[in-house]
Amino acid sequence: PVSWELIGKAKELAKNSKEEVFAIVCGNDVSNIVAQALSYGVDKVYIYQDDAFKDFNVEIYTNVAEAFFNKYQNNVILFGGTPLGRSFAPKVAARLKTGLTADCTMLDMTDEKDLLQIRPAFGGNIMAKIHTPNDRPQMATIRYKMFDKPNIVKPFGEAIYEDTKDINKSTNIKIIDHYPKPKAKDISDAEVIIAVGRAFKKEKDLDLIEPLRKKLNAEIACTRPLIENGWFDAKKQIGLSGRTVKPKLIINLGISGAVQYIEGMKDSELIISVNKDRHNKLFDISHYALVGDIYEVLPELNKLVDQILEG
Repeated sequence: PVSWELIGKAKELAKNSKEEVFAIVCGNDVSNIVAQALSYGVDKVYIYQDDAFKDFNVEIYTNVAEAFFNKYQNNVILFGGTPLGRSFAPKVAARLKTGLTADCTMLDMTDEKDLLQIRPAFGGNIMAKIHTPNDRPQMATIRYKMFDKPNIVKPFGEAIYEDTKDINKSTNIKIIDHYPKPKAKDISDAEVIIAVGRAFKKEKDLDLIEPLRKKLNAEIACTRPLIENGWFDAKKQIGLSGRTVKPKLIINLGISGAVQYIEGMKDSELIISVNKDRHNKLFDISHYALVGDIYEVLPELNKLVDQILEG
């Protein structure tokens, strides 16, 4: 899914640079992916189809990316900030002797076709704008849910099947076995989230949010300190070192509002935040801000939801 979001952002950037938007598809049976990419409005899909590309192999896929760039000399390559993308993009950058900015939260394009790669730096205390005017391609990884998917359109782009016979398919990596991973709920896909922070003094106090969770059919998420306390699995963390989310509703309870957290949820459709500190940074992006102690506000919030549901 992150690839479709990157197509949307690439189309937006291309309005400034007056460039075409490409999708590169690699695999052994990719017709469905090609059709999807075209439906999102790319100008061209370059297809590298070969039995050797069936499974992701970072060595072989890097050879594919190198072959593509050497042939087309394109300006920018965007990668999804997924586990595979985070292993793939650095290897491509090293091969092409260019730079790479990881986990960008914003992207912009100058009139000179220079990509501005924006991400938090120095522990989230500043937003760094990284500009690489001298090297190509310009490369960045972007997380899932950072940008919006483009609208589906009537396909107008061209599908181009590339010759793969000269691409080096040798590898030092041997896949010995596959172990299927049990499917688990990902908070990135949740429509309603209740996020909790360090204002909760004891793990037992988390029971206070259970009535609200049930009424809203919400997923529970947290900030990093609660992961470090051992109260939650790391998959429940929101922020730059956790998950990026974009739910229809997020309720922040007792969260300090560090930049890393805000960057992970700022695009939620409706944001409600509860905190004792009236100067909390979360209040700046919240649609509703409740100043108060979570232990006093939560019972009232439960009553309010009851009234709404009954009414």
